[in-house]
Amino acid sequence: MSFSSLISDLYRNLSSQKLRSFLTIFGIMWGTATLILLLAFGVGFRDQTVLNMRGMGDQLAIMFNGQTTKAYEGYGIGRPIRMREADVQLLRDQIPDIDVVTPEYMRTYQVSFGERRRNSNIGGVYPVYSSIRNVFEQEGGRWLNDMDIEERRRVIFLGNRLAENLFGEEDPVGRQVMVGQTPFTVIGIMQEKIQNSSYSQRDYDRAFIPATTMSTMLGSDYISAMLYTPSDPVLSAAIRDQVYEVMARKHRFDPSDRDALMIWDTNEFWAFINLLFYGINAFLALIGFFTLAVGGIGVANIMFVVVQERMKEIGIRRSAGAKRHHIMTQFFMETFMIVGIGAAAGYATGWFMIRITQNLPIQEFVGSPYFSPEVGMVAFVVLAIVGFASGLLPAWRASRLDVVECLRR
Repeated sequence: MSFSSLISDLYRNLSSQKLRSFLTIFGIMWGTATLILLLAFGVGFRDQTVLNMRGMGDQLAIMFNGQTTKAYEGYGIGRPIRMREADVQLLRDQIPDIDVVTPEYMRTYQVSFGERRRNSNIGGVYPVYSSIRNVFEQEGGRWLNDMDIEERRRVIFLGNRLAENLFGEEDPVGRQVMVGQTPFTVIGIMQEKIQNSSYSQRDYDRAFIPATTMSTMLGSDYISAMLYTPSDPVLSAAIRDQVYEVMARKHRFDPSDRDALMIWDTNEFWAFINLLFYGINAFLALIGFFTLAVGGIGVANIMFVVVQERMKEIGIRRSAGAKRHHIMTQFFMETFMIVGIGAAAGYATGWFMIRITQNLPIQEFVGSPYFSPEVGMVAFVVLAIVGFASGLLPAWRASRLDVVECLRR
């Protein structure tokens, strides 16, 4: 049977039972739209979570001072371990798989401008801090540079909300603020960013000054934290073990004592996030699959009825020389055409629903759904499975009908 004949037969069959045909196609359409919308929300939620986590930095590990919990070479437990700037160079020299490593001083100071005051966590950092923590300046300002470090300049970079609290609508760049009792010149304001985690204060409420300046203010080179990134995220666990070994030799503690220096490795969280969202998206796809399967059952029921109504036609075709696989192919094709019509309508409906839900005020929490290629591909695969399953038994039954029995109808 030619393709045009298949189309005309399908049109005739659908037209003869309009309500039945509409409900069948609607079931596939609704199932497809639901599947696409669920998957789009899953992808949007995943990407928003990743975006929120990027506020902390990419592939970042942060090491903090701690205290020993195991006795080691005559030293008892409870001994504080405090890092110094020299430890940064030690890790840089002895662990080649570390890409970037930098220290950070942290102290809470009162930052004031006129009568406006805020208690803020001040970070004493080096210029590379900007790239590994995703702290970038707004237009018209700048980040810390090498000259600021070398000359121990009293310059300060403000978080965007701290700047707003101190200056309101005024432009802070070039103005002076007091950090405790010390004047600092504002050189830049941080671009607004989404950040759902921190280890002191959200960056929009913090301020940053040159590490050398803070070291001078404190009269010490003891640092609060050390930040590093691996050259390859796959190596993060091995690098962490090496860090403990190197620091344990330097500070004389047991390398297995993970409380002596505490490392927050965000690479572990990224691995967890990937597994978590594989699970979430698989669950959403399963819900969508079952919704679409209900529509597939409807298609299968319709095709069983169609086979029953066209038994005489099947008998005539078989007696005229049509093989069983010809009959089976015909009904398979008709099933896939019905599924295809419903799927096309479902894709359009799903896309329209995604466009509408993108404007809901939920982006910061669960993200915005969007129609990605992977969503379209998963929906296509599920539709193919549903189409095959719903067409198999009716087509098989049609091909196995007895010719004589069919002609008696």
